[in-house]
Amino acid sequence: MSEWAVTNRGVVLAKHCDHYGHMNVRYYAHFFDDGAWHIWTLADIKMMEFNDRGLGVVVANTSTNFIKETKPGTLVVVTGGFIKTGNKSVTYEQRLSDAESGQLHATQTTVEVFFDTVKRAATEMPEDIRAKIEANLVG
Repeated sequence: MSEWAVTNRGVVLAKHCDHYGHMNVRYYAHFFDDGAWHIWTLADIKMMEFNDRGLGVVVANTSTNFIKETKPGTLVVVTGGFIKTGNKSVTYEQRLSDAESGQLHATQTTVEVFFDTVKRAATEMPEDIRAKIEANLVG
């Protein structure tokens, strides 16, 4: 089992905020999406490894829970971890928190499907990649 690990850090800028004065949903997606690129490193998986095999991963589903409004000037930290594997998919969760107080502001759960970049279709997850992910599931 693995621990939640940092996938992204940032600061909420005024330009990220809407007319209510808090961060707009599109920027939560921005912070989580940037973190998603780094989540693979938590299992020692490199994007070049996917590319060399003609593999990719595509988002099949994402769900965001907004817990506390996030205002300009907030230093945010995104932590993430793998939570489940399927035959062709992996599920991970990320959590956006205030870096100073630790208060949780939002969570996002994402399902990504393994994709054959030549056939342009879903494909089975390679066993060696599955083993790396399963060794790094969060408890």
